[in-house]
Amino acid sequence: MRRKTSGSGGKLVRKIFPHAIAIVMTALLLGFSIACSSRPSDETISKDIQSRVEADPDTKDSTVSVASKDGKVVLTGTAKSPAAQQKLEQIARQEPGITGVDNQTAVPPPPIVVPAGTELVVTVGQALGSKTSQTGQTFLATVAQPVTVDGQTAIPKGSTINGTVVTAKEKGKVKGEGQLSLTLRSITVRGHTYHIQTITLDSTIKGKGKRTAATTGGGAAGGALIGGLAGGGKGAGIGALVGAGAGFLGGTFTGNKQIEIPAESALTFALSAPLTVPPPSQ
Repeated sequence: MRRKTSGSGGKLVRKIFPHAIAIVMTALLLGFSIACSSRPSDETISKDIQSRVEADPDTKDSTVSVASKDGKVVLTGTAKSPAAQQKLEQIARQEPGITGVDNQTAVPPPPIVVPAGTELVVTVGQALGSKTSQTGQTFLATVAQPVTVDGQTAIPKGSTINGTVVTAKEKGKVKGEGQLSLTLRSITVRGHTYHIQTITLDSTIKGKGKRTAATTGGGAAGGALIGGLAGGGKGAGIGALVGAGAGFLGGTFTGNKQIEIPAESALTFALSAPLTVPPPSQ
């Protein structure tokens, strides 16, 4: 009798077991289907994260695009800082229904700051003089030597400079002093123009051709000029200023002892305020 009972029970288990498996599988599939149907759409996920990124004070200045596929979020674009880059990923991971986050954003290199006191050696593009120039007149120049900061080229050779004749005063034949003062106003670096401030270079002729030097706009007077004009012809170099980032304006004299600077002469100006420019890659 027991053997018959055992045999019957075994048959019953064998009949019920397949049905149990089918029920469990159906429940799992149903649960998965419900979970999928309750998860937000990829479009909803993308829009929600994008809105939160644009509203957050730490990430709103970053240029970021959000995409989602099957719940996996991909962030692309530029974050303004490493901290902003981390915050972007944090915002994305807080979104309900996502399956993962791929943060492909990049952080741009910091700008280059050219400190005050940096010397700019420039080549003037036209002749300037105490007699021939006018106060307020603008002139063009180009950077003759590149300026580097921490191994990076902040200002390339050939960058365009705009300058101003601060004072141009002709010396009289009998009395009165001649004066020529120059400063730089702006510079164009890699297609972008920036306002700059430089120490003014002054040269004054008094009495019988006696010259004095002065510096305005900051810095100390007493700089010296190395070299000089070889006959004052076109292309003649004036040399480089030394000492405290300031000095007097070089030139040659006419028969009436006027200050003249031929075209293509090299002059050195010192920045009186720092200049910030993008890194070379931008």
